[in-house]
Amino acid sequence: MRLSALRLLLTGCAALALAPVALAQDAPVIVDPPLSPPAVVIPPAETVDPSEALPPAVVPTDPEVEEATLAAPPIPAEWAPVPLDAAGRSAYGLYLSGRVAGIRGARADAAEFLARSQALTPEQPALGEEAFRAALFTGDLETVVRLTPMVDDMPLFADAGRLFGVVGSLRRGDGAAALAALRDRPFTAPYGSVARYLLPAVNAAAGDWDAALQPVAAVAGDPAGLVLRLQRARLLELRRRHDEADAEYQALMALPEGGRVYGVAYGQFLERRGRRAEAEARYRASLEGPAPDPAALRGLERMASRERPPAPPSVTANAADALVFAALEATEYEQHEIAAIYLRLAQALAPQDTTALRLGLAFAGAGQETPAQAAFLSVSEADPIVYAGARYNLGLSLRRQDRPDDALAAFRQADAAAPGQVLIALELAGQLLANGEAAEALDILDRPMLNTADQPAATRFLRGNALHLLGRIEAAEAQLWAALQAQPDDPALLNYLGYLWVDSGRRVEQGAEMIARAHAADPDNGNIQDSLGWAQYRQGLYDAAVETLEGAVEKEPANAEINDHLGDAYWRVGRRREAEWQWSRVLTLDPDADRRAAVERKLSEGLSDPAPPAAAGA
Repeated sequence: MRLSALRLLLTGCAALALAPVALAQDAPVIVDPPLSPPAVVIPPAETVDPSEALPPAVVPTDPEVEEATLAAPPIPAEWAPVPLDAAGRSAYGLYLSGRVAGIRGARADAAEFLARSQALTPEQPALGEEAFRAALFTGDLETVVRLTPMVDDMPLFADAGRLFGVVGSLRRGDGAAALAALRDRPFTAPYGSVARYLLPAVNAAAGDWDAALQPVAAVAGDPAGLVLRLQRARLLELRRRHDEADAEYQALMALPEGGRVYGVAYGQFLERRGRRAEAEARYRASLEGPAPDPAALRGLERMASRERPPAPPSVTANAADALVFAALEATEYEQHEIAAIYLRLAQALAPQDTTALRLGLAFAGAGQETPAQAAFLSVSEADPIVYAGARYNLGLSLRRQDRPDDALAAFRQADAAAPGQVLIALELAGQLLANGEAAEALDILDRPMLNTADQPAATRFLRGNALHLLGRIEAAEAQLWAALQAQPDDPALLNYLGYLWVDSGRRVEQGAEMIARAHAADPDNGNIQDSLGWAQYRQGLYDAAVETLEGAVEKEPANAEINDHLGDAYWRVGRRREAEWQWSRVLTLDPDADRRAAVERKLSEGLSDPAPPAAAGA
C-alpha cells in the first residue's frame, strides 16, 4: 500500500512486505499529517528532463525559426571566433557537458553547464529553453528569471518563471515588485493555487496590510483554509493584534486536520504569549496519533529548559511556508517535480532542514536519486529527529541504487541520531543481514524496544533470518514459526520457512506445501519460484524441477543461487552439458566464496549419482 508523503517522513520497511511497525513515541520521526484533497484536482504537470530535450540548433536554422524569435539576435551562419568562456571552454562543449550531466542525474551540474552555454550564445532559442528547464528544477532563481522571456509562448514555463520572479523580489526585499508580478495576470494550472497561498504574505511584504489581513474566504473542505488561516494568524501577531491572532488560530484548530498540521505553530504562539500550560497541552496533542510532529518534542524540551520561545515567523518565512504547503499538496497528486520546484523556492526564502528533507523526498518520488541524496545530505544535525529521517531516507535511496555499503553507513547514522526509533532499527538490521553482518543484526533485534512479547511479525522474521545465517536453526525455526502464526498467509514468511525446511531436509513435504502456497500468492516472484523448483528437486521430481527453475531463471537471470539450482536439475535429468554451462554461468555472477567453491567442485567432479534421498523430517 502506498503511503502518502504528507503522512510519513519515513517510508516504511517495504522490503519485508509484513505488518507495519508502531513507532516509539519518545522521539517521533513522522511529520506532515494528511490533508484532505482539494475540491478541484490539479491536472498533472508536464515534467521535462534536460537529457530528453532536443539539442539546440548550432548550425544555420530555417528562416521560419528566425522569424519566430525576432526579439533574439540573429543566428550567424558560422561563429568566428568560436564562443569561449573565460576558462577557454566552447559553447558547444559546455552544452555537451550539460547533456551528459543531465543523463547521469547530476541536475545541478547540468543546469550550470547549460546556463553558461546559453550565456555565450543568447541567439539560440532551443538552448535557452533547455537551460531554462534545467535551472527550473535546480532552483536557480537568477537563471530562470533571466531566461523567462525565451519561454513566454509556453504558459507552463512562463508562469513558472513569473513565480520565480515573485520569489526573487521577495528575497531582495522588494515586496512591491513581487506583488506586481503576482497580480500581473492569472496563473495557469498548476500554479494558480500557490499564487493564492502566497498572496497574503506578498501583500504584507508590499506594505498593503489591509489586503494581507483580509478574512479568509476558503469554503468548508478546501485545504487552502489551513495555510491561509495560518498566515492570517501569524500576520496579525506581527501587527501585535494578539487577540485576533488567537481567534484565528482557534478557528484553524477547529478545521479538519488543522490541529495535526499546525498544532505546533499554535503552541509556539501560546508559548510567546506566556500561556505555558496551554502550549504544553498543544505540544503533547501534536505528539499523539499516527503522525507525531518532531517539532512538538522540541517545544517541550525548550519549555522544560526555560529557553526563549521562537520569534514570530517573518513575512518572508510565511511565504516560504505557503510554498511548502503547495509542495505537499502537489505531492498528494504525485506531482513530485512540481513539489521540488516549490520546495526549492521555499529554501531560497527561508532555508529549513525540514524543507530540505521534503525536497529529498520529492526528488526520490520523481526517481531522481542523485538530487534526492544531495538534499538529504544537506540536512544538518541541529534536530536529531529530522537528521535521522534524512539519513534514513538517504539509506533507502542508496539501496535503490544498489550501493549496500553506503546504505548501511546512512542507516547507522540514522540509528545513532535517533536510537529509540523502531523503524530505523529494523531497517538497519535488515541492511546488516543483506550485507552478511548477521551477528550485529541480531544484537540490534534483541534490543529491549524490539524484543518484546508482542513484537510484530517483521521483527521475528528478521530475527529468524539472522539466527538462520548464524547456524542456530532451531531458534530460527521458532522465530519464523511465531511470525507465521501472526501472518499465516504472508508469502515471504511461507517461502522463507518452507525453504529452510526443504533445504535442510528437516520437513521437506511440509516445507514444499508452504512454498507452493507462497508461489500461488505471488507467482511473479522469481525467488519464490526458485524455492518451489528446489522443493521439487529435493522430492526427486527432477523433470518438474527443471521446468520450474527455468522459469525462475527467466525472472531472475542474474541470481547465482537460482542458476546453480537449475544446473543441478539439468544434471539429474541427464542434460549434463547444459548443467556445466549453467554452473559456469554461476561463476560470472559474483557468488559468495562457499558457492564458488561448491560450483567449481561440481564442474570438476559432477554430482554424486544417484542423488541422496531427501529427509522426510518429523
